[in-house]
Amino acid sequence: MTIDPLLVFDRATLRHRRERAAARWTDQAFLKREIAERLVERLGDVRRTFPRALDLGCHGDEVATALEASGAVGSLVRTDMALGFAHAARGPAIVADEEALPFAPGSFDLVLSAMSLHWVNDLPGTLIQVGRILKPDGLFLAALLGGGTLWQLRQALAAAESEIEGGLSPRVSPFADLRDGAGLLQRAGFALPVADSETIDVEYAGALALMRDLGAMGEANLVAERRRGFTRRDTLLRAAQLYEQRFARPSGRVEASFEVLFLHGWAPHASQPRALRPGSAAHRLASALQTTEYSAGEKAERR
Repeated sequence: MTIDPLLVFDRATLRHRRERAAARWTDQAFLKREIAERLVERLGDVRRTFPRALDLGCHGDEVATALEASGAVGSLVRTDMALGFAHAARGPAIVADEEALPFAPGSFDLVLSAMSLHWVNDLPGTLIQVGRILKPDGLFLAALLGGGTLWQLRQALAAAESEIEGGLSPRVSPFADLRDGAGLLQRAGFALPVADSETIDVEYAGALALMRDLGAMGEANLVAERRRGFTRRDTLLRAAQLYEQRFARPSGRVEASFEVLFLHGWAPHASQPRALRPGSAAHRLASALQTTEYSAGEKAERR
């Protein structure tokens, strides 16, 4: 089978896993809840309200719950790939794919997304769609897993597979890096783009417990070119052993790191601050600094 090089992730499998996760989500919601709360905290820095907002990838309504105390949002529409999550939402919700948003231009004052966009194949294309459905001067806030996520698991699996099977295959999905964040927003046409990251460290009883949790959350490997068969038992056990040898905490448990990228951008509007055109300054920097200004030639002569 030939795989389209633009299709990094298997989104058909993602939809299936999200449906399965929705059935028992309460037990797996801790990471989404933490990320949603941190995302909504950033909204507190914006001194305005948003009459109509969209939660892109709602899972178990964690963003809606975090928004309740803020009073910043009037009505909230939810979307999710999984019918189970959309059905369980406490407000208006539709089943929709982040890669093909079914909304008219200028539909929302605010678009939020927590823990969904890292599975999008064409992230720049999705960001362009988000910009289109925002009203002018509308805000986009997103949190997605970044490239530093699960680096410990990546290292342990690579070492175990190399040792036992004599080769490597994609085992942990690749995600965007922080250095790409603001650039992606800018390419998509957002004004005042900002990107930052935080790391959330979670302790597990062992590596196998971590892998089970990832599967239950629907966050296991979705690389389109991943190995389709089951991982060999000896490889899996060796990876768990290496993980526990290298990343055990004093408590005897192991640590897993989740890097979270936060993206912040505005739909363009004439009222937003803009950089001045080169040469258009009304005052000289030398005057503000109370110093003497020299031309480039004069500086060369004084050295």
